[in-house]
Amino acid sequence: MQPLTDLTNSVFTAYYLSEYALTLEFGHAISEDLLQKITSFNALINRQPFTGFQASVPAYGTLSVFYDPIQVINADNLPGIDCFDKVSAYLYQLNNQPEHVISAPGTTITIPTCYGGIYGEDLEEVAALHHLSTNEVINLHSSAIYKVYMIGFVPGFAYLGGMSAQLATPRKPTPRKVIPAGSVGIAGQQTGIYPLTTPGGWQLIGRTPLNLFDATRTQPALLKAGDQVVFKPIDHHQFEQYCD
Repeated sequence: MQPLTDLTNSVFTAYYLSEYALTLEFGHAISEDLLQKITSFNALINRQPFTGFQASVPAYGTLSVFYDPIQVINADNLPGIDCFDKVSAYLYQLNNQPEHVISAPGTTITIPTCYGGIYGEDLEEVAALHHLSTNEVINLHSSAIYKVYMIGFVPGFAYLGGMSAQLATPRKPTPRKVIPAGSVGIAGQQTGIYPLTTPGGWQLIGRTPLNLFDATRTQPALLKAGDQVVFKPIDHHQFEQYCD
């Protein structure tokens, strides 16, 4: 698909997504450099929203921007012949502001995790695949500092980059019908945490007692793009104490 508008001299290219949204493409790699650009620009849009702006959703290499087309088309302060022109022109001008290169600080969040057993039933399989002991898998997984690249799949599901290449493991050939909320899994070179009970095919190595998603909270999802995550191993008794 060819871009409808090429934002010259911009760090991104704008694509039409629907009458309610457009997508800014920053690149195709999974990298901290792209994450920084997307997180920073996302923060800037939310600080300086245009008329009709509703939400922005970051992903690995893109940022999708959603808006009310009625408000946008009637906004005299947004030049252009249609909603796409109006919004993309505004975002191009916003991109030219020096402020957008300022780092948008994320939060470092510690995730207590009980590895193995009933809380991580694939831990031994992952260890055997890589010719490691289960303790070596736990040490490798919990010693890394991860970055949240995107939220997706289900509300609050964080895709984390930064896992040791030694732990890269394919998804299960047949997904499970039920994965408990809080399950920590591996899929390819990513690790992630299931915030809700849902089907899924990731290799389960542990579980956290933390509630990753609560619709009643001011920020329903515990994690957001740009945050840093550290996994802290706990035992079964500590897990139960968190749940009490």
